[in-house]
Amino acid sequence: MNATTVAVDLAKNVFELVCADEHWRILERALLTRAQFERWFDNRAVTLVIMEACGSAHHWGRTLRARGIEVRLLPAQYVRAYVKRNKTDAADAQALLEAARATDLKPVAVKSIEQQALQGLHRLRPGWMATRTRRINTLRGFCREFGLEVRVGAVQGLAAIARLIADDRSPIPAILRTPMRLALEEIRLMEARIEQLERELAQLARQSPACEALSSVPGIGLLTSTAMVAAVRDPGSFDSGRRYASFFGLTPREYSSGQHRYLGRISKRGDRYIRMLLTHGARSVLRAATGARAASSIACALGRFRCKTAPTTTRPPVRSPTSSRASPGRSG
Repeated sequence: MNATTVAVDLAKNVFELVCADEHWRILERALLTRAQFERWFDNRAVTLVIMEACGSAHHWGRTLRARGIEVRLLPAQYVRAYVKRNKTDAADAQALLEAARATDLKPVAVKSIEQQALQGLHRLRPGWMATRTRRINTLRGFCREFGLEVRVGAVQGLAAIARLIADDRSPIPAILRTPMRLALEEIRLMEARIEQLERELAQLARQSPACEALSSVPGIGLLTSTAMVAAVRDPGSFDSGRRYASFFGLTPREYSSGQHRYLGRISKRGDRYIRMLLTHGARSVLRAATGARAASSIACALGRFRCKTAPTTTRPPVRSPTSSRASPGRSG
């Protein structure tokens, strides 16, 4: 077989392959299992493999690169436009061949094992945070149903809930105290896991020069820096900073036609998690700047007030000796 390019539609156990020569003419199709797919490249001189950037794509990309094969991962949302008629695995694989010929379609960089491991830590933390929030809201709802008001805030709220559960005189029914106590223990477990994960992230960040450089930017801390390094290994692969911002969905959406150009709000495309971190970081910087400006204005106002109310230290005018004498025209 003279096929040099292979398009692969990935799945869990079944892989659809379309093989083409150097002129992009289809020569062969194959439907392989997972075990067959691992052995299929042993006796074939394949130079390029095209896949969608989906689940397990980075793993197979690293595996095929170790064999000396060039791997090109294409964004799945852009490949969909090249599917003809009905959507099948074979049609998806053939669409990959057509999309690979597009010169303006940039491939996704294959992530390293370290990048994916770091990204896995960031996927676990929001899940634990969401579980913790759900449990706290559940306990608040139980207390509210029995006429108990819990203070706002996770720390103060959990402390108040723990006191209510331990108090035998509280209106919480006895049958509900044990499940609520177990929910509290689950919340404490989630908090311990989150703290341990953040310590691991801090250790990884200290070993990464890129994370240290990003952390020097106001509004970017531990979570944002490590998440950006996990998402993009080499920002230099983008043509400009605007392209990099477009990757996170921070550039405006454009609605233009002819001579009329309209730029709307941010597109909110790309990585939603990193965009959320960047938004919160920018909000914290603006809040700190507003507070600093308010503090400086108050300090200036206090300074002006003190200047106005400060006692004068100037001496009264000294009267000359002749001023106390009677005028020549007045009698004594």
